[in-house]
Amino acid sequence: MAETTSRSGKGLGIWSILLGLVLLAIGLFFAIGGGKLVSLGGSWYFLIAGIVTLLSAIQFFRRKSSAVVLFILVFVGTLIWALADAGWSFWPLVSRLMVPAGLMLLAFLTWPALRKREGKSSLAKVSYALSAVIAVGMVGTLVQMFQPHPTVAFTGKELPLIPVDKSKPQQDWNNYGRTPGGDRFAAVDQITRDNVKDLQVAWTFHTGDTPISPTGNGAEDQQTPLQIGNTIYLCTPHNNVIAVEADSGKQIWKREINAQAEVWPRCRGLAYFDATKPLTQPSKPGSTPVPAATLAAGDTCQRRILMNTIDARLIAINADNGEFCENFGDHGVVSLKEGLGEAQDPKYQLTSAPTLAGTTVVVGGRVADNVQTDMPGGVLRGFDVITGKQRWAFDPGNVDPNAVLMPGQNYKRSTPNSWAPMSYDPAMNTVFIPMGSSSVDLWGANRTELDHKYGASVLALDATTGKEKWVYQTVHNDLWDFDLPMQPSLVDFPMKDGTTKPAVVIGGKTGMIFVLDRETGKPLTKVEELPMPQGHIPNEQYTKTQPHSTEMPQIGNQTLTESDMWGATPFDQLACRIAFKSMRYHGLFTVPDTDKSLSFPGSLGGMNWGSISFDPNNQYMFVNDMRLGLWVQMIPTDTSKIARGSNGGEAINTGMGAVPLKGTPYAVNKNRFMSPLGIPCQAPPFGTLSAIDMKTRKIVWQVPVGTVQDTGPFGIKMHAQMPIGMPTLGGTLATQGGLVFIAGTQDYYLRAFDSSTGKEVWKARLPVGSQGGPISYVSPKNGKQYILISAGGARQSPDRGDYVIAYALP
Repeated sequence: MAETTSRSGKGLGIWSILLGLVLLAIGLFFAIGGGKLVSLGGSWYFLIAGIVTLLSAIQFFRRKSSAVVLFILVFVGTLIWALADAGWSFWPLVSRLMVPAGLMLLAFLTWPALRKREGKSSLAKVSYALSAVIAVGMVGTLVQMFQPHPTVAFTGKELPLIPVDKSKPQQDWNNYGRTPGGDRFAAVDQITRDNVKDLQVAWTFHTGDTPISPTGNGAEDQQTPLQIGNTIYLCTPHNNVIAVEADSGKQIWKREINAQAEVWPRCRGLAYFDATKPLTQPSKPGSTPVPAATLAAGDTCQRRILMNTIDARLIAINADNGEFCENFGDHGVVSLKEGLGEAQDPKYQLTSAPTLAGTTVVVGGRVADNVQTDMPGGVLRGFDVITGKQRWAFDPGNVDPNAVLMPGQNYKRSTPNSWAPMSYDPAMNTVFIPMGSSSVDLWGANRTELDHKYGASVLALDATTGKEKWVYQTVHNDLWDFDLPMQPSLVDFPMKDGTTKPAVVIGGKTGMIFVLDRETGKPLTKVEELPMPQGHIPNEQYTKTQPHSTEMPQIGNQTLTESDMWGATPFDQLACRIAFKSMRYHGLFTVPDTDKSLSFPGSLGGMNWGSISFDPNNQYMFVNDMRLGLWVQMIPTDTSKIARGSNGGEAINTGMGAVPLKGTPYAVNKNRFMSPLGIPCQAPPFGTLSAIDMKTRKIVWQVPVGTVQDTGPFGIKMHAQMPIGMPTLGGTLATQGGLVFIAGTQDYYLRAFDSSTGKEVWKARLPVGSQGGPISYVSPKNGKQYILISAGGARQSPDRGDYVIAYALP
């Protein structure tokens, strides 16, 4: 019996030392880190909890039951602090309580033996009961980790399904956003929220072009295909164009372009023109007519596919056979570098689909970010869809933006550019263009009056002449790379008096949504100019106010506080709190300066190029976003001695140390605001899907979208379907079947949500992730509705593929 007691005592001693060592390490980390946090003006919790935890550790080494009492104080204090600091939000509480709860469980299990050793009553029933309560709570929390926790829960009644008007069936998906105005709404209803659970793979096609970039410079598959009749038209990251049968996925033809670029190999979409169909002339009085489309004798290229390339060409391809349209430009090709001056790769390229505006093909161009002050200009151009001849140019750096270049002249350099998709209103013969900022994005001391006018603006141009109709700015003197990143959507917006108005709706990287009158560019919902903090960069043209769209919901752009800091554990949460309190931060428009400042949401958004989808029947709009903070520091340096700075690629723009901004007195150092585990520092969700009722201008529901199944700390896949909500890059599709489809998440799924309630009603595992836009169509050959997605790989994922997958009901 004495031997058993001796063994028991020895085991208790070893266990107490092990538990004490764990608490010693935690206590030291909390006390030292907490002291640093307090010195920065932060929470006292970690310092106090660390000190008491150290005392508990010492008592465990001494095998004293008071060790447990001390840790009970820590745990109860943690519980009170967590509720006061985070409220009842699920993920913030998990971060604060799971580790302390696990330690408290172990301490309670040890308590009876320690008390018995001291000759006290063991309190075994109390200890084991409290242990059981904590264990049940931890198990319940673990179960809840696999359930979605909406940031805005749906509380209303489910909307009824509205049948498709048989007199107006959807014909084709013949524009990047389905319609010229980009509504991303499929007016087809074979697949509904009631039967979507039965969707299955109908066919799979391999493009043969897998987006791989050994340098990390942004090879991506981001396409939204086109569907015309029983043909699907695809483009690949290196600008190969492929036609396949819509009902079978069988290849019809392939045109290999194999365009090469040092950075950003990607194709977001195509344009389509059919010269055999009658032209739509504008109905709005005073609009300029659409010029006729006349083919030369013998020209068989009546139906054509148009594509921008990453090496700055505009290409026309016969939609029937894949051959170049010989009478377009130079045997089917127009160089888009003419008049740009020095514009070699990777300074200038095109990644978004061209815009067909009547018989004019309108193109912008991506000018690389954060490279140098002397960059190609952001000239906008319109080309004859038949001949490829340039009809007009709009040079945002010229007082006369439509001036014709004289021989030897170039367009103004380093002007605001438009890299994202545009939209077109046939009734007004007007093209609506989302503008970015002038180079070098983060420094604007050299910006001109015209740079200030057109940067981060929506620009409306006459599609036939290129003449300006109006311009509306969403960010003044953009110093955050808050380009307008998406296609402006043209919708009939419900007004408060019950009427509707033709509107332009666009979301920004700022998380704000602007609603503009389509005719005048004036806001249809309230926009306020709010005062902004200033910086200290010499000669910087700081603006005293910034526009805030206050009547529409703002998505994921809240002003963070220390309490918003998060981590998978309290340890990386503490590291994030210290980092947060070490930086200058005044909210959305915190200006870059020579100290470290936080930008949230960062330059990725907010909302990005995936654009907004709409349900015109219920007057809902669907917005997906990402929430990734970015810290920025401007470093004074003599960049005139730098031979070559950034190449404008993605790899060098974050986490690579100081990158020279050539032509400025600064280099820039920036990186994602992440915890030591490589997880965003603010609390989840990191990406959501929201439904907004345009009538009430309120969020109806907002749900996290995406799990950590295919990602995790240090890039290690967690293989756990925890729906914390991950950053989304890629758009949504709304359908008349009461569904919203999205695939642009970090995990490898195509999902369908009930558009009325936000409930996930179906998902299909993809072989790799996707950044593409889903489309839906009915094959005229077999009458079946399909959901189509291109999957080449998720953002930041090493898994890559060349899949195009169509789903249908059995």
